[in-house]
Amino acid sequence: MNETIFEIRRIGLVRSRLSSREEAPHQGSEGAPDAWIDVDPAFAEGLQGIAVGGDIIVVTWFHQARRDLLKVHPRGDRKRPTTGVFCTRSPDRPNPLGLHRVKVLEITGNRIKVAPLEAIDGTPVVDIKPVLPGQADTIADEDK
Repeated sequence: MNETIFEIRRIGLVRSRLSSREEAPHQGSEGAPDAWIDVDPAFAEGLQGIAVGGDIIVVTWFHQARRDLLKVHPRGDRKRPTTGVFCTRSPDRPNPLGLHRVKVLEITGNRIKVAPLEAIDGTPVVDIKPVLPGQADTIADEDK
């Protein structure tokens, strides 16, 4: 396989009371706490337009993930048969990107308080994107 390498720059860090993978819920909706995203001052201007009460998608890099796994037991449940990682939300995968839809609770300078966020303290944030009305990432709300 001809491998192409891409560069991803960290734009910030998650600051959370969650300190280990073991104590983090699998999904934000499963009891994840509020957390802060500390955006590097060099990227603070990029926060313009984000508003308290709005939803955003935070893209993280699961820095403690295993990158050599292609099959996992879904949700870490060994009673379930192994499944390809591309059919799961497992953090263990070749490119361990996390997608987190969260609500903006507070903005203070280059810091954003969000909820719920299941990423552990120190997780690199690589991007923040808006949730656009009527797009695929809003369909989940209609299905709840």
